[in-house]
Amino acid sequence: MVVVFVLIAAFVLAAFAGLHYYAWRRLVRDTTAKGGWARRLGTAVFVAGPVLTFAALGAERGGAPFPLQQVLAWPGFLWLAFALYLLLALLVGEVLRPLLRRLFDREKAAVPAAAEEAPVRVPVPELKGLEPVPGLAPAAPAPTRRLVLARTVGAAATVAAAGVVAGGAYGVLRGPKVKRVTVPLAKLPRAAHGFRIAVVSDIHLGPVLGRGFAEKVVDTINATQPDLIAVVGDLVDGSVEDLAPAVAPLARLSARHGTYFVTGNHEYFSGADPWVEHVRELGLRPLENARADIGAFDLAGVNDIAGENYGEGPDYAKALGDRDTSRASVLMAHQPVMIHEAVKHGVDLQLSGHTHGGQLWPGNFVAAASNPTLAGLDRYGDTQLYVSRGAGAWGPPVRVGAPSDITVVQLASKQA
Repeated sequence: MVVVFVLIAAFVLAAFAGLHYYAWRRLVRDTTAKGGWARRLGTAVFVAGPVLTFAALGAERGGAPFPLQQVLAWPGFLWLAFALYLLLALLVGEVLRPLLRRLFDREKAAVPAAAEEAPVRVPVPELKGLEPVPGLAPAAPAPTRRLVLARTVGAAATVAAAGVVAGGAYGVLRGPKVKRVTVPLAKLPRAAHGFRIAVVSDIHLGPVLGRGFAEKVVDTINATQPDLIAVVGDLVDGSVEDLAPAVAPLARLSARHGTYFVTGNHEYFSGADPWVEHVRELGLRPLENARADIGAFDLAGVNDIAGENYGEGPDYAKALGDRDTSRASVLMAHQPVMIHEAVKHGVDLQLSGHTHGGQLWPGNFVAAASNPTLAGLDRYGDTQLYVSRGAGAWGPPVRVGAPSDITVVQLASKQA
């Protein structure tokens, strides 16, 4: 197992280095003079970017001092997103490069014939005794077509990548938007028709997204005036000691039937037990393989699959085994893949997150391949699954093609 991990890590590092070398070659080597200051500066950027990325990842996972994590996180994670879209833009440039060559050739062919005639030679008397003017350098040669083409493609790729990342970062930092979906439940009593659950997942408070972002999320949720709030995991990336001030605004969450919480995989990276106790102190009710009677239906929650490595994995029998199956049931489970156990236990609706909707296109294709549902409402037998794209972001505070959301799930009774 260790050998396999080492081989995979080596392959990833080699691919990462190779892609950076390709981008450096196209953007720096092909567009600057050898030994010049521009080449040295460009090379320094392409060395510093990856180093900062790995330093940010290592600092977060290694539990480095929190101020150091914050210093490294912004440039390191933003470089990761920028490098992705820079590479994609350069690949598009490879496709367009032949077209641009043809365009330059046509412009050259369009030069008037008179301009191509040999110039008239005028005799100039020989001037003797003239010395070169000190400090006056000879005129620089005109850039070649190849150099102009390389600079044009490189500049366009850089601007495009920067624009995509800037737009994606703005989409995250402005806060999630509210999405509304109606879910009919056959067993829901008529009196509960229209019951609203605010579903929020993957807030990822940490070195990048802090207290200010948490306040935006809380204000957005409270503005929907939900009957119940379901926080379905990946609330934080860090320890209680470091992030207690960031999560403090969650104490203001307000719903008639309360706020409930289940762990996600990221809670286990820094210690799930301290976080379970801390959110309880903030007024949230953790559902650790447990169930609550909401009146009109049963609300159950199970620990995330990652908890299996810590002896705290999901226990569906404990959460659902002895319930009255004639009542409607809603299950909070962080990962969509947990739907298969939910079906076995007769759950009517599962609420999940985890996928981020892919977060960074084309990451949606990878996320879709590893999850039964990427985002939105789906059905598996008699069980429905709703997957939120999440409110925040992990790693780069950037989303492209996967806008963040807080979803108000409105339950509908078929008896109404």
